[in-house]
Amino acid sequence: MKTPRNIAASVVRTEMESLARLAESFTEDFDRVVDLILRSPGRLVVSGIGKSANVAAKIVATLNSTGTPAIFMHAADATHGDLGIVGKDDMVLIISKSGNTPEIKLLASLVKNYGFPVIAMTADKDSYLARRADYLLYTPVEREADPFNLVPTTSTTVQMAMGDALAIAILEKRHFTRDDFAKNHPGGTIGKRLLLKVGDVLIPQEPPSVPPDAPVPRIIHEITAKRVGATAVTENGRIKGIITDGDIRRMLTRNPRIDRLVAADILSPRPKTIREDALAVEALKKMKSLNINQLIVLDREGNYRGIVHMHDILKEGIL
Repeated sequence: MKTPRNIAASVVRTEMESLARLAESFTEDFDRVVDLILRSPGRLVVSGIGKSANVAAKIVATLNSTGTPAIFMHAADATHGDLGIVGKDDMVLIISKSGNTPEIKLLASLVKNYGFPVIAMTADKDSYLARRADYLLYTPVEREADPFNLVPTTSTTVQMAMGDALAIAILEKRHFTRDDFAKNHPGGTIGKRLLLKVGDVLIPQEPPSVPPDAPVPRIIHEITAKRVGATAVTENGRIKGIITDGDIRRMLTRNPRIDRLVAADILSPRPKTIREDALAVEALKKMKSLNINQLIVLDREGNYRGIVHMHDILKEGIL
């Protein structure tokens, strides 16, 4: 008797085999579609029905997030007014495994008759959709992953992969950059990882600082008041070192006569620094790699701007 894990492995292998066939099935039509989308002043309207409609909606989301204007149109709604979505400069991508369902055949005919470029994504090269289309994105599927060859599984996986391939090919040919991606994702964790700078997470206050001759009580007061777990030791505007709350605790275990100690006796020289215009995620990576919790923050000219604590970045949701 098959165990659930045996069944799961079989499903994945079936889908992997179809994805491997897809990788060998790209034709010049794929190149032409990419070129058409890059040259077009309009949008790519993506349509489908059933599970293919769900795939179409996901492809639209991926295209929009990577710089290609796209919009979803459900095939069943297209003939009831939604064809008005399609603008004069738009192209229409219709997704269907069989390419022969009534709604898909009607949509393909209407879009073709209206003169819009039609791109077919189908597993049947001889289907009505494929024959009516100007371009064919072939998504080969020998069988679905269920024992009855009925449940849209392998076919939707291959459609999704074709959509991803299209989006990334356009992205690279458009020379879409990391900054472009960030502009489309200003919110959430992705946006913060790409946009949030070190200067954005600095606590708005006078940078924590003590002179080299500061006694221990003054050091403790500065660390406590500025709430970043450390203070810089500065002299004539130059940073001589850093003292963390951990340095204070370690010093007390070694030398309880705090009345004889000053900042110069405790500081760690050559503290690690980062520019205020660096990404916060880069500061986090640097702290983790060095096993420290704070970084001295400098401006473009190398002037001391403050101290950023790992917790200040983590509370922004950046991991």
